[in-house]
Amino acid sequence: MQFPDNLRYTSEHEWIRVEGDEAFVGITDYAQSELGEIVFIDVPTLGETVGQGEVFGSIEAVKTVSDLNMPVSGEVLEINGALDAQPELVNNDPYGEGWIIRIAVKDAAELDSLMDAMAYEASL
Repeated sequence: MQFPDNLRYTSEHEWIRVEGDEAFVGITDYAQSELGEIVFIDVPTLGETVGQGEVFGSIEAVKTVSDLNMPVSGEVLEINGALDAQPELVNNDPYGEGWIIRIAVKDAAELDSLMDAMAYEASL
């Protein structure tokens, strides 16, 4: 499994990649492997500001549905439209084409509460 060093991680298995005052959010390689084949992603929070740790959507696999939790507080600016037709992108490329949302980060200091790659891998 891969855990890129340029990302921060939550204990609920989301990752965040910050680019300026915006960031991309998805689920980790570990999470997608545990869920199995992903068939649907629901993000009803487009345009809303969601607090750190709050649910911003859900991800459905063949056998289960899991909440998606916000790594840091932010406004949901975009949902990855490619996932509508190809939700399996989350399985195949969780850190690249399989990103789930793009957000405007509200409080960059919250990033300090997230794990780096080594700490995340050690937590598994």
